[in-house]
Amino acid sequence: MAFQKPKNVGATARRILAYFGSSKYAFIAVCIMLIVSTGSALTASYFLKPLVNNYILPGNFKGLARALVFLAAIYLVGVIASYFQGRIMVMIGQRTANLMRRNLFEKMQDLPLRFFDTHTHGELMSRFTNDIDNVELAIEHSVISLISSVLIFVGTLVMMLILSPILFAITAAILAFMILLSTVLTRKSTVYFRAQQSDLGDLDGFVEEMVNGLRVIKVFGHEQVASSEFSGLNEKLRSSATTATFLSGVVMAIMGNLGRICYATAAIVGGILAVAGRLDTGSLVAFLQYSYQIAQPINQVTNQLSVILAALAGAERIFEVMDQEPEVDNGTVTLVNITHTEDGAIVEASEDTKTNEWAWSIPGDHAHTLVPLKGDVRFDHVTFSYDGVTPVLKDISLYAKPGQTIAFVGSTGAGKTTITNLINRFYDVQEGTITYDGIDVKTIHKKDLRRSLGMVLQDTHLFTGTVMDNIRYGRLHATDDECRLAAQRASADSFIRRLPQGYDTVITGDGGNLSQGQRQLLAIARAYVADPPVLILDEATSSIDTRTEHLIEQGMDALMEGRTVFVIAHRLSTVRDAKAIIVLEHGEIIERGNHDSLLAERGRYYQLYTGQLALE
Repeated sequence: MAFQKPKNVGATARRILAYFGSSKYAFIAVCIMLIVSTGSALTASYFLKPLVNNYILPGNFKGLARALVFLAAIYLVGVIASYFQGRIMVMIGQRTANLMRRNLFEKMQDLPLRFFDTHTHGELMSRFTNDIDNVELAIEHSVISLISSVLIFVGTLVMMLILSPILFAITAAILAFMILLSTVLTRKSTVYFRAQQSDLGDLDGFVEEMVNGLRVIKVFGHEQVASSEFSGLNEKLRSSATTATFLSGVVMAIMGNLGRICYATAAIVGGILAVAGRLDTGSLVAFLQYSYQIAQPINQVTNQLSVILAALAGAERIFEVMDQEPEVDNGTVTLVNITHTEDGAIVEASEDTKTNEWAWSIPGDHAHTLVPLKGDVRFDHVTFSYDGVTPVLKDISLYAKPGQTIAFVGSTGAGKTTITNLINRFYDVQEGTITYDGIDVKTIHKKDLRRSLGMVLQDTHLFTGTVMDNIRYGRLHATDDECRLAAQRASADSFIRRLPQGYDTVITGDGGNLSQGQRQLLAIARAYVADPPVLILDEATSSIDTRTEHLIEQGMDALMEGRTVFVIAHRLSTVRDAKAIIVLEHGEIIERGNHDSLLAERGRYYQLYTGQLALE
């Protein structure tokens, strides 16, 4: 098995051991069981010496029977200790993996969106699956097996030295040669195993890409080309896998035969010493038993070491994510529910007097100032860059008063979606300011800021659960009636009622049992139920047919009433009624105005609009 070696074994191992804190008594029990099981194995082998000398050779069969019972008791104690040792380690491994998985998931909730932009979903998922599974496997089996093998190896060497220094010297020389040869051959086989893993990854990636793009392959008639490329990658994998597997088999065969040679050499030399009267028969038998066992811990160490190193490398990848800087949020302004007093003043509502009105609570020296939430959003000379080098937005200034609809149009990469990301504070601007009801968004607590915004994204994501659950995700405490009303306003109610279980139909696979248009209708209903003062529609109707789009537009007026709405759309027919249309190119505003005025200018918007009509 090829593995990525950890960069810092000591630091990573210490962090894993820190997770043992809640299981320290269980781990102490494991150590005791380990000592008992190791001592049992070593004692049982040494007991062969008095068994032969005191009972077998003199012909004392009654004593031999009692001795065999005692020997069986020794083995039984070792078996019981090994059983509890393994069982407790499984519990420790499961508990550690559970805690690491929970810490990793909680950490990901605190990471900024920028982190996920630079890491693929598959890469992050592998932390939760392969990496944590490797750590769990190593804790449950490999760690104790490695420690046990080392103890048995050291203990066996000590016992062999006690029994016969001469035979020990001969055996030690052969063992040194075995270890040296094993190291050299393992290094060579590791190179080929890495090549095998690389070739396997290339083949898996190719298969995944071809399966996902099978429709395109058939459209262009490239089946033969795809098969030819697959055959090349498959043959490359066969070649590297054959070499790696062969070398691995050679290592095992050589180590096994060297172990037999070691045993045979000890038997021959020991027999000569016994005949010469320089070694008693019992010591020879016990020594040969140890000699037979000595190769096993070496093989165990070799096998388990690779598993442990793979686990440490996986743990290091997990800790790299945990060590990422969390999303910075220095906001102090919060969103509170308000009500009105008899004299018309606004005050924070109590738990018993909840309303649908909200205000920003701005902390002061002596008291909090309440600013009603209206949805007034303004950009003042905003410049932004994702990488700090190439600007995506350049000196952007715009405003949206409460109740106004602002549309952004422009070619791909013009910066339309970036503007909405800045309103949400998924990213913070480098220059300029963005204000929300006159408050700098950097001073607003991110969770409260985002709670005041509703978004319908181009890529709709639905969660596993019922249709009702997915609509209610916009506001978790919404009633069933409120969710149904939201679906009606989003023109989703009719198709939902035609589903097998209506609103109780379970959605799986990110809505794979629904059409793209139906999924976006549910996303719009989810935004409806959130009832936000500011609504962001990012290509919200891009995957909806003309008839469905018409149904949505019927309910859109009610949704937009009293709200600030930002619309991003390539389908320009959806932004005709916007209060202001802003045309972006290369991060700069090149035109702004309403539909009629921009057409009259016959500029970029006119070209986009007339081109759209020609396409339609």
